[in-house]
Amino acid sequence: MAKTIQLKAELRSGAGTTAAKAVRKAGKVPATIYGRHHAPQNLQLDAHTLALALGKSTGEHVLVNLEIAGGKSTLALIQDVQHHALKRHILHLDFHALKEDEKMHTTVPVIAFGEPEGVKSGGGLLEQLIRALEVECLPKDLPESFIVDVSALNVGDGIHVKQLTLPAGVTTRVNGEAFIFHCAAPTVEAEPAPAAEGAAAEPEVIKEKKPAEGEAAAPAAGAKDAKPKGDKK
Repeated sequence: MAKTIQLKAELRSGAGTTAAKAVRKAGKVPATIYGRHHAPQNLQLDAHTLALALGKSTGEHVLVNLEIAGGKSTLALIQDVQHHALKRHILHLDFHALKEDEKMHTTVPVIAFGEPEGVKSGGGLLEQLIRALEVECLPKDLPESFIVDVSALNVGDGIHVKQLTLPAGVTTRVNGEAFIFHCAAPTVEAEPAPAAEGAAAEPEVIKEKKPAEGEAAAPAAGAKDAKPKGDKK
């Protein structure tokens, strides 16, 4: 089952871009918590502590016991994380407040284990068509990930959703016939087609021969004799 991360947060008074920049400058990460049974609140968390906590998890859709200063601990799911485009540090995140006795909807990472036989001996390529499976379960039953052994796959074989063994209390609405993994045949590059027999050869370009030094150029065919200028009869 998925581990529950312990995090501490503080209430955040300001909102908007300017306030968020000020929070980040102070070494904090702006956040929001909401849910069916929880009024929306603006929060802030220590950036370094948050990065260390999420670095130990398989994904970012993880359970959290969120201790908000001045209030009681709240069970929540990290719903959305925004990263800096280049530096990849966390800019903002959303928490979805949960109840222990209510089913939740989220996605769980699917991870391949082993090297397919079709890749080792047949030169095939392992394709992963589903990287995170949508599930429904109580928070206590949430799996951390699905580890799938793909070593027996030959070229042309695949693993469907219905072949996964889901933990007790976990269900999915994804079509059972959908492929999670598929061992595809190796790609063969087509050879260029040979030139057709008897194809017309490229015409030869004949260049005009330059007259030898001191040799007058021959007049063009059909040209009239030119008379010297001023010569009258």
